[in-house]
Formats: sequence, structure tokens, C-alpha cells
Amino acid sequence: QDGPQRKKRRSEAAEVEQQADILAVGTAVGSILLYSTAKGELQSKLEGGHDNRVNCVRWHPDNCCLYSCSEDKHIVEWNTQTCKVKCKWKGDNSSVTCLCISPDGKMLLSAGRTIKLWDLETKEVYRHFTGHATSVSSLMFTTVKPMNESKPFDGITGLYFLSGAIHDRLLSVWYIRSDRKEKNAVMSFTVTDEPTFIDLTVSEVKEEPVKLAVVCRDGQLHLFEHILNGYCKKPLTSNCTIQIATPGTDGDSTPKPVPILAATFCADKQSLLLVYGNTLQPIIEKVSLNTTESHMCLIRDVQKVLSLKTDVALTKVKTPVVGSDTKVLVPGIPGHSAAVKTPSAGKEKKKNKRKPGETEESIEERLGALDIDVTKVKTPGGLPQTDSFAVLLVQGLESNDAEILNRVLNTRKENVIKNTVARMPIHAVIPLLHELTKRLQGNPYSASLMVRWLKSVFTLHASYLSTLPDLIPQLGMLYQLMESRVKTLQKLSRLHGRLFILVTQVAASETVQDVTEVNQTAKLVYEDGSSEEEGSDDEMIADKDSDENWDEDEEKEEQSDEQDMTVEKEINGDSDLEPENESEEE
Repeated sequence: QDGPQRKKRRSEAAEVEQQADILAVGTAVGSILLYSTAKGELQSKLEGGHDNRVNCVRWHPDNCCLYSCSEDKHIVEWNTQTCKVKCKWKGDNSSVTCLCISPDGKMLLSAGRTIKLWDLETKEVYRHFTGHATSVSSLMFTTVKPMNESKPFDGITGLYFLSGAIHDRLLSVWYIRSDRKEKNAVMSFTVTDEPTFIDLTVSEVKEEPVKLAVVCRDGQLHLFEHILNGYCKKPLTSNCTIQIATPGTDGDSTPKPVPILAATFCADKQSLLLVYGNTLQPIIEKVSLNTTESHMCLIRDVQKVLSLKTDVALTKVKTPVVGSDTKVLVPGIPGHSAAVKTPSAGKEKKKNKRKPGETEESIEERLGALDIDVTKVKTPGGLPQTDSFAVLLVQGLESNDAEILNRVLNTRKENVIKNTVARMPIHAVIPLLHELTKRLQGNPYSASLMVRWLKSVFTLHASYLSTLPDLIPQLGMLYQLMESRVKTLQKLSRLHGRLFILVTQVAASETVQDVTEVNQTAKLVYEDGSSEEEGSDDEMIADKDSDENWDEDEEKEEQSDEQDMTVEKEINGDSDLEPENESEEE
């Protein structure tokens, strides 16, 4: 080869060495940050490629290219030297969640829900794989060379790769064939929960098994070891499961699980680096894998490790020593005394043991000591409250228990009914209405009680009922019942009125019969003769006066009639009459 090209190659190699310490971080806004781990600072920022959240970033093994995929459905190839987009193409119809570059660097796997294998030179799809039901969270190649070495190797055919998806407890293994016939997974590994971190040892020789370490959301680590040699029908279970727990000592007798956050194989492929504990302060430990046990539980005291570090950090803060005779003033309400625990009192644990002669205090006495009113605690007659009424009602409706329903629905108190209906869940409204309809058809006494329940149901849950599309068929029976009742209401009210009148008349006649008759004859009569004569004279005078008054009244009436006549004639235009006629009229 010529000199200039050789120089170019050397410069490329130097660039790759420089790039070894750079960490690429995808952000939610679509930009990618390049961070130098050696310098401890941000080196550059890649912008203009994505306009939505970056899901995955992958470095190319040979050149300085970086590949990224995003929620905006696109895959971008970046030149990290110029910090510009080298190429951008649409990766899927939905968001692209994961990427993986082939061992030879000529192919790229991308996945949303379906998995696609791209040719990086032409940017065209080379193969399609069916994928998962949910979006893929991890993709990685498990082999570098094909198992069948008889055929010439083109860099991709005959390789296996692994994929895992969110909310999926199966990890699928896919085989890249020369033909496009089979698109389904050839085998799968089953785990206890959704995988959060996966690492594997790549199989380089034909008979070398692939080792797989899968960390699940439940904090367990599953180890698999399998030789990839074609199709396997059943999902493979783990060879070994590793868990970490705290020792059950130092007062806390129950061991607690410590979640494993990540795990990766060391270079010798015989030991693992485990990351466990808190995400803010994780502990990294090297564990060897020379065990044949199917389940390992490592006991680690995480609290001690963490507490030592926190104690060191808080050395400058001094706590005052409080003596037993010292009085400490506590902020709060004046006159409110709060018990202050001295450091010595905290260490001694009092054991609540009774002496042989003592008797145990009753609950009433204990409540009295706590200043709690005992009468308030006891519910009168053991009646349940409205919140328990709502629970009882739902239980009765679900189990169709007549005893519970009778107990709840026969309450007469308006506020209890209202609170119960308000606190019951929405899904129980329609069953309650059906039950009320059934009871309305029974005897009139129960119907009068059911109407109260109906009223509160319709007032409190009207907005929910109006949203139901099949409301009319659901409440058809109730409508018919109400209509038939309302139709007879007029007749009943008329009958009620008549009966009321009859009843009142009967009652009145009975009261009349009961009253004793009063004797109307006078007990004493007094007669005076002189007063009788005077009275007759007075009557005569009164008669005369009345006769005179009568004549005067008549004259006055005639005069008023004549005045009325003249007024009428003036109005009608008859005032221009002849004088003779006038005199005659007068």
C-alpha cells in the first residue's frame, strides 16, 4: 500500500486510543454527551440528530463512529471527531429501544418490538426477526464464529444473538441463517422476573459453552451455561441462582434480602464481579464460580459497611452528654412536658415481666391510664359504623348473602344510608340497584325503606349512571315499577281524600253523641209590668221616626235619579230639547 494511506491508518489507530476513555451518555432531550473519564470533564456534545429521548448508544469497535437510537423512530450514525451526523435513517414504525453491532462491525441489530439486522454500508434491512410482545431492552451477540465451519464465513451467517424485553421473563436466542425462512427464536432462557442487567461470555470455539449472567428486578442473579447447537424447544432454567442477604443478628433476628444491581464476568470467565446494596452507595465484590450448587445465598452485613462510612463523615458533629439530673427544655406548647430519653436509658431494654403475685390489668384500666374515654371506644349495641356498613353491603352483594343485606338495608337513619352509599365503590352501584328493585316488588313495608336507598343512590351516583351506555336495559324493571306505582297514585290520593272525609265525619258524629244534652229551660224568670208599658211607647216613637226617615230617603233617591237622567242626555247630545218638553219632564 502507498505511504499516505499507511499514515492515515496510524492516525486512525491513535484516534481510537484517545477514544478509549470517553463515555457516551444519551439524554432525554435527544442530545448525546461525550464525557472524558481521564480528564473528568465534558469533552463535547452531539446535537441535531434526535428530537426525542435517546434510548441506546453503541460505539463501533474499529472506527470513531457512534450509533444511537431514539423515541423518534430513527437511528443516527455520528462522527465523534466533527461532532456531526454522518447518517440518519428511520429504524422502525415505533420507537427504537436497543442497538447492537456485529463482531465484524459490518452489521447492526436494532429493535423496537421487531428485531432488524441492517447492513451498515447500504443502510438496508438484511434480516427481520419476529421479536417480543413488548419493547426490547437488551441485544447482544453470543458467538463470534459459526458452529458449522464447513461453509465459508461471511461475517454474519451462522451467528447467534440474545434478546430480552421489558416485562418478559424469557430471554430469546436467535440464529442468523443464510436463507430467510425461519424468523422465530431457536431457544429461550427462563428467569424469575424481568431482566435488568445481562452479561455473557462470548463463545469463540465450537464446543465452548456460552455463560450468561442475568440480574432480575427482584434482586436475584441467574447463571446459565449452555452450548449453542441449534433448536431447543423447552425454555432452559438457570444452572445456579445467587442471592445476597443480611445476617440475622444484632437485635434484628430476620435476615433481609440485599438486591443485586449488576453482575459481569471477569477476564478469566471463572469469576464474577457483583454490584449489590444501595444504588447511591453500591458495594462491588469479586466472587468465584467454582460451585456445583443450584442455589447460593451469600451473607453480607451491608448495614455495617454503610454505617461505618456514615460515622466517619459525621465526626465533626458533637453530641452533648445529658446527665440524669439535667432538665432539658423541649420546644412546643407551654406546659406540655415531653419525656427526654437519656443515652443510658436507650441501651437498657426493659423486659415486661410480671411478678408471681401481680394480676394483669384489664383493657379498661389501661385505657383509663391513657386518658381515653372508655364509653367512646365501646360502640353502643355493637352496631357497625357507616364505613363498615359500606364494606358489609359490598360483601353482601358479592356473596348474595340475604342476612347481611337485610341487616344493612333495613336501616332507617338517613345520614347512615347517605354515608354508606357515598363510601361504597362504584362497581357495586348497579348490583345494589338490582337488589333494591327486587326488594321493591315485595311487601310495602320494605318498599318504603328501599325508596330511601334509591333516593341516595340516584343523588350521589347520578353522574356515574349517566355514563353507562346500557343504562336503560339495566334499569328497565325499576322504571316499570315506578311507572305502575305512579299511575295508581292519583286514584289512591282521591280515595285517601274521601276516606279522610268519611273518617272525620264519623269521628265528629261520635263526639256529638258523646256530649250530654244541655237543659234549655230557664231556672228563674223575673217580670216587671211598668217596664213593659214604657217599652211599648218607645217602640211607637221609633216606628214614627223610621217612617219619616223612609219618606226622606225616597225623595233623595228620586232627585238623584233625575240628576242621572239629565247627565245621560247631555252625554248623548239631547240637551237641545224644546222648553215645553223640559217643563213636562220636570
